[in-house]
Amino acid sequence: MKTLGEFIIEKQSEFPHATGELTALISAIKLGAKVINRDINKAGLIDILGENGSANIQGEKQMKLDVFANETLKNALEARGVVAGIASEEENNLVIFGKDRATEGKYVVLMDPLDGSSNIDVNVSVGTIFSIYHRITKIGSPISEQDFLQPGYKQVAAGYIIYGSSTMLVYTTGCGVHAFTYDPSLGVFCLSHENVRFPKQATTYSINEGYYSKFPTGVKKYIKYCQENDDKTHRPYTSRYIGSLVSDFHRNLLKGGIYIYPNTAQYPKGKIRLLYEANPMAFLAEQAGGKATNGYQRILDIEPEQLHQRTPFFVGMKSMVDDADRFMAEYKD
Repeated sequence: MKTLGEFIIEKQSEFPHATGELTALISAIKLGAKVINRDINKAGLIDILGENGSANIQGEKQMKLDVFANETLKNALEARGVVAGIASEEENNLVIFGKDRATEGKYVVLMDPLDGSSNIDVNVSVGTIFSIYHRITKIGSPISEQDFLQPGYKQVAAGYIIYGSSTMLVYTTGCGVHAFTYDPSLGVFCLSHENVRFPKQATTYSINEGYYSKFPTGVKKYIKYCQENDDKTHRPYTSRYIGSLVSDFHRNLLKGGIYIYPNTAQYPKGKIRLLYEANPMAFLAEQAGGKATNGYQRILDIEPEQLHQRTPFFVGMKSMVDDADRFMAEYKD
């Protein structure tokens, strides 16, 4: 049995960015995940369910667990002293840590503290998503928003924690995707899946078909393609949609499939957050042999303009994303 800490140390020479500071940063995320996992498992027994009575900058109602997860991770990252600041889906503006760390910290972290939090009330899996970059401002000077507005291909590391029937931490530093399952009896994350790759063949598509009438024509055509009978391509495909990006992505990563959250009439620019959700998941997908686009462009090549920027999102097995992109290009609205 190999723990997350042991694995990182063992693989440091292979990982291009595996410095001691990055190891400490991932350890902080690991600690935060343990605390969040503990309280999620008490949902219904302690007062952490339901809405918090506030809204985030996108106007979405915050759940009590959203706020708790955000504060837990923020405190864990600040305590390590290697992070200059964070940007979070639950924060209106970037958060700069203490003066010394803001000038000396080498990294910035962007995160969705609790993806799918509304599902907690009905005991459905949720997750934490994180993205790590080297700051681009000079060490010794204050950090700025530009440290966070970097394209996804510049990520140093990214990953997610899924809180489900078991709790797993899945991450990449640009040398493959590795997954660790939490053993609560020992209090450690143990290596359970090394060098995870998308399967070569799969028949699952994940999309909220309740919004079908509001989808772009290309997405509608792709859904019909998925539902057609064709033995050669193993169609019709199976529809599986949980409504939690981490949960849907995790299933498709292990079992094969594609996840789609396109733009709609209500969200013409898409709903998935580029910096907090799309970029880290795209990095993981590519490292696992998959692909991620906005229907036309590689997600990791998009130049961010705003902290809370949204994007349409197509991610999963490369062949399936290729097919979806083909329909998007052919039936461009």
